[in-house]
Amino acid sequence: MRAVYWKEIRSFLSSLIAYLVISVFLVLTGLFMWVFKDTSILEYNYAGLEQLFSIGPLVFTFLIPAITMRSFSEETQQGTIELLATKPLTDSQIILGKYFANLTLVLLAIAPTLIYFFSVYQLGSPVGNIDTGAVFGSYIGLAFLAAIFVAIGLFCSSITNNQIISFILAAFLCFFMHWAFTYLSNLSIFFGRWDDVVQKIGISHHYNAISKGMIDSRNVVYFVSVICLFVWFTHVSLAKRKWS
Repeated sequence: MRAVYWKEIRSFLSSLIAYLVISVFLVLTGLFMWVFKDTSILEYNYAGLEQLFSIGPLVFTFLIPAITMRSFSEETQQGTIELLATKPLTDSQIILGKYFANLTLVLLAIAPTLIYFFSVYQLGSPVGNIDTGAVFGSYIGLAFLAAIFVAIGLFCSSITNNQIISFILAAFLCFFMHWAFTYLSNLSIFFGRWDDVVQKIGISHHYNAISKGMIDSRNVVYFVSVICLFVWFTHVSLAKRKWS
């Protein structure tokens, strides 16, 4: 698994798309945090990073599929997936190696945003007047969100040899899993008293809860369960390709 992990890290960091994707992420979050008047923290009278965590899911919807789209699609397109399958590695080791490599890359993209925290920390009146616990709780929520989106992106990459299709499918599924159930829960004409249940199926409900700094075991179990589900879907997809 470690061999696959480091191969993916080296492969991604040696390509231009890696730096392009990470740069776009940092520029977008920087613009929303400091430049755009409607969301700039300079326009607010309190120190916080709510803007970062509120736009995080939207940016991730496009950032993470751009990172994961090549994971299996490129291997299949170039015919190297068969070569990889001949190595003394199980499907699970290949999947987990690629999964943790992609997740590491996303977390590396998030890491520079800690500069925003230190900047807001210094801008507080008095210095340090920021809810540090809530901020780091929100970072945990962002990491869990990244973990789910990476699992979704990996699955989409495993079902097609076209990277563009993989990107589009992953972006759609990430959007659907995060927002669709919240919208559906508001359609009381269809769900009525079940609207709470429908809302809790989506990622948004659990992400928003953790982003408030409340690390509830039910939310953690939800994130881990969805991650495992999409990793299993990827395993099934690879097994079908192997025998088709």
